[in-house]
Amino acid sequence: MLELNKQRTDTTVLVDEILHSIFFLGAISYPHFTPEMIVGEKVNPLKSNFPRPFDLYSSQVPKRCPISCLLDMVVKVTGQQNETEIICKMHDILDKLERENNEKTLISSTICVSQKKNEPTSVRYYGVSMSTSGRNPGKIMVAASCLFAWDSHVGDAVMTYILKEFDNTKSKKAKESETSSFDGTIKVAKHLECQAYNITRKEKMPPCKACAELFGLVTNEKNGWDYGNCAEVGSISNLLKNEVEVKNQISTAPNGQPDEIRKEVIGKITAHLKNLLKTVKFKEWNGGVYTPSERNS
Repeated sequence: MLELNKQRTDTTVLVDEILHSIFFLGAISYPHFTPEMIVGEKVNPLKSNFPRPFDLYSSQVPKRCPISCLLDMVVKVTGQQNETEIICKMHDILDKLERENNEKTLISSTICVSQKKNEPTSVRYYGVSMSTSGRNPGKIMVAASCLFAWDSHVGDAVMTYILKEFDNTKSKKAKESETSSFDGTIKVAKHLECQAYNITRKEKMPPCKACAELFGLVTNEKNGWDYGNCAEVGSISNLLKNEVEVKNQISTAPNGQPDEIRKEVIGKITAHLKNLLKTVKFKEWNGGVYTPSERNS
């Protein structure tokens, strides 16, 4: 990230963000890793140039995983229209990290590209699969992304299935609450192309069953990843954030998300996030969410 940052004047914010995200994940992992353990001899210059990640990693939650910051950096440096080159650069970087460290910690396996179909010059929007180490950190980042990072339609779709997971462990009375009928799933417009690739093999991949259920994508796959973990989620979110016309054309479930029920759902997911943070011995969370800074101080 530091090397790529030298090629642009508008990417310092991504370095700031990735540092905080990595430090946070180090703090909630077992065994724990401090920022000093993670960055080693670079600690003094990094702390001087990026003090906020060092100060706030133990009190504020990141909005997304480190790998998403890396992808944004690669897209900015390469140009969003250069799809093949972006996939190859991500492959080269992650392959080098995996070979040098002999493990897959924080390394994604899938990248996704979304754009308007049959419009070769339309803007491409990228996403990567969730990259964390351990089950609870993964759940934490999915919940945080639903609440603070993803487009509201995408967040609502994923929260629908987080609630269903709750219902599987609750009493019949709890299942009859209004939020149990919440359905934030969507169907993206037919003229939207959403294509995932395996980063290692650089080969196309079909949507999994979970993505078909979340977004109405067409697939023959019978198995699905945990909801919110696929590269399609971030890719579609980025597109909907930037393409108002496409967002207005998506189909939502009828009566699936009245405002008052949605507020209750957000409250439940926030409480879920707080409980998850307690399980990883994160200090008492007061709701603080990290906002990366353009400035170095």
